Amino acid sequence: MGVRIAVINRSSLVSAGDVSRVAGALSTQVADDYSPVWGLEAEIAVAEPGALPASVWQLVILDDSDQANALGYHELTKSGAPLGKVFVRSVRDSGGEWSVAASHELLEMMADPDINLAAEGYDPESPGSPAFFAYENCDPVEGDTYTVGGVAVSDFVYPAFFEMNPPPHSKFDRLGLLGKPFSLRPGGYISVLPIGKGHTWKQIFGDQSRALLLQPKPGGRRFRRMLPRKDWRRSTE
Repeated sequence: MGVRIAVINRSSLVSAGDVSRVAGALSTQVADDYSPVWGLEAEIAVAEPGALPASVWQLVILDDSDQANALGYHELTKSGAPLGKVFVRSVRDSGGEWSVAASHELLEMMADPDINLAAEGYDPESPGSPAFFAYENCDPVEGDTYTVGGVAVSDFVYPAFFEMNPPPHSKFDRLGLLGKPFSLRPGGYISVLPIGKGHTWKQIFGDQSRALLLQPKPGGRRFRRMLPRKDWRRSTE
């Protein structure tokens, strides 16, 4: 069944029933849509706050972000396992749905739990120059959603998205909205590292008008990609 992921409700804004319904939709999304193309599996279940086995990953639902403008992000449990956070009020204030943020955090955590994977392509801002693209599989289609059992979830890219020479007629995301590898939807973004001495990670945006809003926030996956793992913050839980 792959990794075990506990969904924990610490929010006063959503009921236990809401969390259970969303967790069920996430489990179905992973089993029916995500695992067949990515080959990654997870056993997803609601859990009560408290002691969990050290190997269990966590997706925690909270009221408010402790980082400005962050709707959800990734850190570590006390034992060092992956931990995603979703902030319900912050998501709602931005006009979004917390179930979509939960789906986004979950799928990206599954694809790259250590936030250290990348694929080689060409720098969009310097044609012909090689660059590494962060292995984030919801960021490029940020804002695009579909429903699973009546619950809104995030679109996500397919493995062909990260291939410079994908097979003919490849599909690049779940909804079929992208037409080629390393492309972005209007609300999407991706972290890019140009190959060469002195370069650092930079952000590429599908819509430059959202560039300031979508800059990496402390605690977020894109921010953590710039830090060695030893400097990642751990939860006190």
